[in-house]
Amino acid sequence: MQPKNATSLTYSLADCEGVVDVFKGRKIWWDLITIERKRSPSLSWDPPPQTSRFLNMRVHRRDRAMVMSEYLPYVLDNAKALKAKRRERKLYTNSSRDEWFSIRNKVWDSIPFKHPATFGTLALDPLLKQRIMDDLLDFKNGEQFYKDAGRAWKRGYLLYGPPGTGKSSMIASIANFLEYDVYDLELGEVKSNVNLKGLLLEISDKALVVIEDIDCSLDLSRMKKKDEEKESDSMKPPWAEKEDKPSKVTLSGVLNLIDGLWSSCGNERIFVFTTNHIEKLDEALIRSGRMDMHIHLSFCGFEAVKLLAKNYLKLENHFLFEEVQAVMQEDGVCMTPSDVTEVFTRERRDPEQALKSLIEELRQSKTKKKVQEMSEQKIREAKELLTEEKGVNHEIEVPGAITEASDNMQKNSSAGLTMLDGTHPKEQPEKEELNDLDNEDEGAEGSR
Repeated sequence: MQPKNATSLTYSLADCEGVVDVFKGRKIWWDLITIERKRSPSLSWDPPPQTSRFLNMRVHRRDRAMVMSEYLPYVLDNAKALKAKRRERKLYTNSSRDEWFSIRNKVWDSIPFKHPATFGTLALDPLLKQRIMDDLLDFKNGEQFYKDAGRAWKRGYLLYGPPGTGKSSMIASIANFLEYDVYDLELGEVKSNVNLKGLLLEISDKALVVIEDIDCSLDLSRMKKKDEEKESDSMKPPWAEKEDKPSKVTLSGVLNLIDGLWSSCGNERIFVFTTNHIEKLDEALIRSGRMDMHIHLSFCGFEAVKLLAKNYLKLENHFLFEEVQAVMQEDGVCMTPSDVTEVFTRERRDPEQALKSLIEELRQSKTKKKVQEMSEQKIREAKELLTEEKGVNHEIEVPGAITEASDNMQKNSSAGLTMLDGTHPKEQPEKEELNDLDNEDEGAEGSR
């Protein structure tokens, strides 16, 4: 039979059968006992089971102490390891539906995790690959070390580099290597820091917690301006106000997730962040203790190309390998693993043609890089020129405006409060009235 969530067949004893086990030269007898029990009334739709099954262990009296102190812990440890090996690993993602938090109490959705990537198929520098594998094994077997050091049993990995360099494949390889479940955390779907803690509590042990493109995720979670919120809220229907409310997860909430008091609520967890722009990340997020190991995934090297040729073209060696290596050593030649695999997939029917196409693509990448560098240089020069022009205009216009305003202020200083344009709204009418009174007085004196 194959139980639910199992990846292989399971064998069991028939009723009233037994098996004899031998441990350190001592015999232990196991018998399967089946007991029928009466059916009790129940309000549930599913009737209770008709029989109960359990194993009965028999040992000699002289072996009782050894069995209790050594044999039973040995059996329990092996049963736990066998259960973990046979279970179906899952890929989880946090649910974006608010009603599931209250009705079904289910904050994670899952599907079977069956990604085929392994460290054997990963296009990476062999020395870096071995270093990562050794670090993972030290972590997996380091329960006592973390306990003695007084630290939570967790570790952080930061994967960074250009797009297409294998960050997602690295995550899948780590999960398959350690046989962990994967929790893909979408920060944009988390409403607040409180909900983020609730998600953390539902993560099991032996888990890989992944936040991809962490720089973009944190931008989505930042507070928007009040006027933009009011404008967007006024356009939403009443029933969509709660669902469309932007995420309020902050950087502080993420830091508490990976290195705060809440990070110790589980054991044997690895946090993995990915980014294409490491310079955009806050230093507090990537320091040691949070992201313990920084892994730079860059363009393909020759050893990675040979591995991809073996996986995709079934080539262990070829006379064109020397030309491929020579072209890759030229300045400006760069291709990501995804670009190389695309060439090999397209030409997989003819391995020799695939290598020739790769050489051509490598040479074209050198030209593309030069064009890209020239374009970036022109953009930088245009920005600098525009900045200089703005600075010159600012220096010419602003002093003139200040001088004109100061002159007007000096002319009308006797009037008290002066406007920015150098005039006073009540000053001119008062002067006109005084002039009219002076003219009337002069006319009266002349008539006399």
